[in-house]
Amino acid sequence: MVMERKLLLRRLRKLGYLPVDVSYLGGEYNVVPIHKHPELMSQCCRLINSEWPRSEVARMRSLEASCDNLPTSLVLTSDFNQTVLAHLKLSPIPGRRNTCFIESVVVDKYYRGRGLGKLIMKYAEDYCADYLMLDCIYLSTIDSAGFYEKLLYEKCPPISMYGPRNCQLPSLSNSRKTYMKKMVR
Repeated sequence: MVMERKLLLRRLRKLGYLPVDVSYLGGEYNVVPIHKHPELMSQCCRLINSEWPRSEVARMRSLEASCDNLPTSLVLTSDFNQTVLAHLKLSPIPGRRNTCFIESVVVDKYYRGRGLGKLIMKYAEDYCADYLMLDCIYLSTIDSAGFYEKLLYEKCPPISMYGPRNCQLPSLSNSRKTYMKKMVR
C-alpha cells in the first residue's frame, strides 16, 4: 500500500502535478499550479471574481503570470483536475529574501466549511518550504484572522508588497487589515 502510494506520487511528479507530498489531501483532491493546467484558468477566474469582482482580462493576466518560481497561483481541484474548488496566489516580496506573500485565498462558496481552505493553505506552506525553499510566509486579512491563527500564523507589523521604504506608509498602519506571518522552515 505504502509502496503503491510512493510510486503514484513519483509518477505524478514526473508529469508536473505534485512538487511535494499531498497524501494528506486524500484521493479526492489535488493541488496544482495553474500554469501547469491552463485549461483551469477560466474556472479559476470566475471563482476569484465571485469574491472580488475585477475585469476578466486583468484577472486572466494575473493567472497567466503564474510560473514555477514566484508568482505562483495554486488551485485545489477535484474530479481529476476538472473542477476548481479553491485558489491562492504566492507573490514575491521585494527586498525580503526567502519569503512570499499569500493573497487571493478563496474557496468556492458551495464548498466552504469542509476544510478545503485549510488543505490549500497546508499545501501552499509545504510548497513554499519544500519546493521554493522559502523560510517565511506573510499574508493580510480583514476578517479571517481567527482562521489563520488556527493554522499557527502570528500577527505581525504591516509589510509593503512594493519593496523597502525609507519611511512608514500611513496607508499600511491605518488599514483595517491584520498582517500575519508564519515560519515554514
